[in-house]
Parts: sequence; C-alpha cells; structure tokens
Amino acid sequence: MRWVNARPGRRGRLVLGALPFVAVAVAYAVTSAVRRAENPSDKLFPPLAEIGAQIVAYAFEEDRRSGAVLLWADTAASLARLAAGVGTAAAVALVLGIAIGFVPRLRAGLAPFVAALSLVPPLAVLPILFIAFGLGELSKVVLIVIGIAPVMTRDIAQRVSEIPEEQIVKAQTLGASTWQMILRVVLPQIMPRLITTVRLCLGPAWLFLIAAEAIAATGGLGYRIFLVRRYLAMDVILPYVAWITLLAYGIDLALRQLSRRAFGWAHARGGGL
Repeated sequence: MRWVNARPGRRGRLVLGALPFVAVAVAYAVTSAVRRAENPSDKLFPPLAEIGAQIVAYAFEEDRRSGAVLLWADTAASLARLAAGVGTAAAVALVLGIAIGFVPRLRAGLAPFVAALSLVPPLAVLPILFIAFGLGELSKVVLIVIGIAPVMTRDIAQRVSEIPEEQIVKAQTLGASTWQMILRVVLPQIMPRLITTVRLCLGPAWLFLIAAEAIAATGGLGYRIFLVRRYLAMDVILPYVAWITLLAYGIDLALRQLSRRAFGWAHARGGGL
C-alpha cells in the first residue's frame, strides 16, 4: 500500500498527533538535565519540576502585593483586550468588506485606501497610538484593529465579489433592493468566511496584543512575560507562552465548532480546517 493511501484511525491520529509533543518534552528534559549538570545555576532551561512549582505559584496562590492570582488576572486582562480588538475588527471588516465587494462606487472609493492601509506595519504606528490615545486600554485595542481589520476587509471583499452573478441577477429580477440583496444574498454567504478570517487573524492579533502589553501595561500575559524577563525567569516565561498557545488553540477550536454548527452547509464538502 502506498503511503498516500494509508489513513490512520482515530487512535492512530491521536498517537501520531501526540508524538511531536512528547518528543519536544523529552528533548527539553534531556537538555535541561545536561545543562544543569554542567552549570547548576543555569536559567535557560529550568527543570520541569521548577516550571511546575511556578505554575502552582502563579495559578493557585495569591500575589503578596496585589492579592490576585496572577495567571488568571493576566489572562482576564489580555482576553478582554483581545476580544474588544478582534470583535471591533470583525465588525469593521464585515461592513467595509460587503461595501467594497458589492457596491461598485464604494469599491472605487474605498478599495485603494484599505489596500494601502493593510500594508502599513502596525507596530510602526504603535508610538503614534500611545501619543494619540494614551497608555490605557484604548491604544492596545486600536492597535489590534489597525493590525488585522484591513486584511480581514480585503478578504471579505474578495469573497463578496466571488458570489455568482446569477444570484444577484435573480434577486434583482424578483425586485430586491440593494439592502435586501445584502441581507438575504450576501450576508448569509459571508458569515462562514468571516469566522474563518477571524481564525486566520488570531495569530497576528495575539502578536499585536503582546507587543502593546510589553510596552505599556500594568497587567496581562504579555506584560508579565516582559516583566520577568529581566530576571531571566524562564520557569515563568515558558508556562506563560504555553498558556497563550493553549488559549489561542481553544479560541480557534471554539470558532471552528461555531462555524460548523451554525453554517453546516459551508463545511458539507469537507472544506476548511
């Protein structure tokens, strides 16, 4: 049997999916043991026992200064900023994407501007945002919006423009107005794509969030990572990075399940990830 035709079962997929994680954990444990044997004060690869102790301290014990459990307080702060930024960006992308993709005059007026805006490096304008909006929550949310909304808008506009012309002609033949066509023809077909676009932009959104928190924040996952880095506290940084990854994966999985349940027809042919 050719390898291309060999399909693993459910148990096989679980085993194969777990192997890379096990390999990385084993490689880390071996590297940590070797480095500690050569240098007992090495901080770059702390043993798993030290990492576990820090996880317990940050996730289950109250901080002496603030009285809060730091991991959960940081998580709540970061998720609130992420939700505000991604939610706002999704709303902007939906409105502008439909306008650009469906209305020719709006396409002519807005498409070049959105295309140019999508090419601006968001981190380059971060100092401008801090000057314009201050160091509070607004500047962090605006950075996420600027970072992902233009790209999401272009993706939605492209998808709108790919709607078969026959559907538009039939709707007009039945007397539908522009708003009726948007609500009954365009919007139902765009919503699955919007969810997919949000999923694809979660990575950049986390990047902009962490960057903003690292520069100006008093709480958050990015703030904590850059706070402890001055002490080379890899036993804190590594769990925080792993936790961010787990959160991102959980959000992506939730959005995928939402799309499958709400718009099953869009996944009928097995498309999407």
